[in-house]
Amino acid sequence: MAFSEFETAANQKALSWFMDQVRPPVHIRPELDIGYTVIGQTVDIFEIRLDWQDKSTIRHHPVSRIKFVRTEGRWRLYWMRGNLKWSTYDPDPEHRTLQSALGVVKADALGCFFG
Repeated sequence: MAFSEFETAANQKALSWFMDQVRPPVHIRPELDIGYTVIGQTVDIFEIRLDWQDKSTIRHHPVSRIKFVRTEGRWRLYWMRGNLKWSTYDPDPEHRTLQSALGVVKADALGCFFG
């Protein structure tokens, strides 16, 4: 089920706050930036970088995945392990709001998201 207009507006507000907090300065963004996609009830956050060997190629590197579980009314936070599989972020896997989950990604206390 898609998000309602109210949920979409709240999610967009949280994502705008997050992007304002974590994006690098404007002069660096052509080489390194942060982006996100919202597909269904899943928000994927990723780094956007130039390929180190071929500067004409842009790479997207996953940072975090946040899924809304409607039956539970909670957001579940994931990080990508070295085996390239998503795992729940065990110190703090569930959140009532997207803003709360994004706050954990921003803080990155264990270096799982941005290293």
